[in-house]
Amino acid sequence: MTSLSLVFAGSPAAAVPSLRLLADSDHEIRAVITRENSPQGRRGILTPTPVADVAAELGLHVIRANRLGAEVTEAVTAMEPDLGVIVAYGGLVREPLLSSPRLGWINLHFSLLPRWRGAAPVQRAIIAGDDLTGASVFQLVPELDAGDVFGQLTQAIGGVETSGHLLESLSESGAQLLLRVVDALADGTARAEQQRGDVTLAPKLTLDDGRIDWTRDAVSVANLIRGVTPEPGAFTTVDDVRIKVLDAAIARDAASIAPGELRLSARRLLVGTATHPIELITVQPAGKKAMAAPDWWRGRPASTNAVAR
Repeated sequence: MTSLSLVFAGSPAAAVPSLRLLADSDHEIRAVITRENSPQGRRGILTPTPVADVAAELGLHVIRANRLGAEVTEAVTAMEPDLGVIVAYGGLVREPLLSSPRLGWINLHFSLLPRWRGAAPVQRAIIAGDDLTGASVFQLVPELDAGDVFGQLTQAIGGVETSGHLLESLSESGAQLLLRVVDALADGTARAEQQRGDVTLAPKLTLDDGRIDWTRDAVSVANLIRGVTPEPGAFTTVDDVRIKVLDAAIARDAASIAPGELRLSARRLLVGTATHPIELITVQPAGKKAMAAPDWWRGRPASTNAVAR
């Protein structure tokens, strides 16, 4: 098989399986582009991206940059790569960098394009209640996630799966898909097709997107909690204290409760919605460690009219 020289761009853990698989293939990775070290944790310790850590482990040349500007373009152009590969880098590839590799750039995107174009496809799919998702490898073009598709895979979304679990699974299967496309491009057998179907957008989630609206039905509330777990995280407020909801489930066997009302019932802490209650399983009050929801409820200061808002 003909081998290609590659430049790989990625940052989070979801890009690591693709990097490892390509590094273990017959193709040559000339450089890895990833975002700069960023402050992590309460102490704000500057920490490399997961991709930077793995690239260093593999002995690959690393370029740290938060935007793909003139300096990165100059460096990549000097390497004369055959192909650019991007997986969740966290920035846009614009001209002239877009046309710098001989075969341009391909992108592994965790959705069934054209559904969920944008930064948060897995989270948005779960929040919307989709039953099916997948991954797509497409030719990068100036328009957002709009290029022709070389290959796709589909995957069912489990009823209790969080976005973290689903993204971890798709990152592994998507890496295999990506390698197949790179191999096909090397052999000259790759064929891309135009995207077909309705376009939906998946903009980046903000912290406020994790706020739970208890006036909605239980399925919508549960989907939101799963979709924003682990990031940016689901939360509500009780007695003006922010409570992060780490794990919850629909209590279909429980009697209806007014939206937002909290009730300890048979050792379960329930919150009312427009339909079935939601059982809070694990929560994290602001400034404290994660704990079982009933333990938090029993240990909090007494309040006669505590409501989740």
